[in-house]
Amino acid sequence: MDERRDFALTQMRNSVHKLGSSAEGYKDPTLLRFLVAQSMDPDKAAKMFFQWQKWRASLVPNGFISESEVVDELETRKVFLQGLSQDKYPVMLIRTNKHFPAEDQNQFKKFVVYLLDKAIASAFKGREIGNEKLIGVIDLQSISYRNIDARGLITGFQFLQAYYPDRLAKCYILHMPWFFVSVWKVISRFLEKATLEKIVIVSNEDERKKFIREVGEEVLPEEYGGRAKLVAIQDVQLTPMENGTTN
Repeated sequence: MDERRDFALTQMRNSVHKLGSSAEGYKDPTLLRFLVAQSMDPDKAAKMFFQWQKWRASLVPNGFISESEVVDELETRKVFLQGLSQDKYPVMLIRTNKHFPAEDQNQFKKFVVYLLDKAIASAFKGREIGNEKLIGVIDLQSISYRNIDARGLITGFQFLQAYYPDRLAKCYILHMPWFFVSVWKVISRFLEKATLEKIVIVSNEDERKKFIREVGEEVLPEEYGGRAKLVAIQDVQLTPMENGTTN
């Protein structure tokens, strides 16, 4: 298996070079995520990696999104970063009743990048390995029709699929109201099978207990069955990486 993996990584690096780019500076765990997303096909993984490089250079030219670029989205304090789960994945929680569809779509896209980058970076232990994952928790409690943003959710999941391959460990959806079911069916059409398999709609007591057990009481806020307090993502301070940079 290791020989097959190593061969696929070598082929992928060669394919990236043929596309006019380079995978130099990227370690195997990073490239392997793209291979996993493309069923270990080196050419498809190389194209995905190449598109990711172009997208990153265009939307995130400085290598990170600063808080000053997403002020409007941050001021609602609707996203929280709760520490590491039982499996050592960062837990990002979104309270959708504080969200309203964005008027500035470019800022919203940058906000999604800010959230994903910071959540993933919170799992770094001094240095990025490249295979870090995250857990998402989407809380739909007390939402109204004004909070529904199918476009925003589709954007978030499509960014994960196209530009953060194999970064999502699991996504839990809590308190889905009856009127959101039809919206979710529409959103689901835009999601890949691999993504849908990682999404859990918590709808009964047994599933709630399993959710608490898998995420961990130490990081879940009290209102979700845990012992922690909510921590807004902008209030989380990251430890600088050993090479002097962090997202």
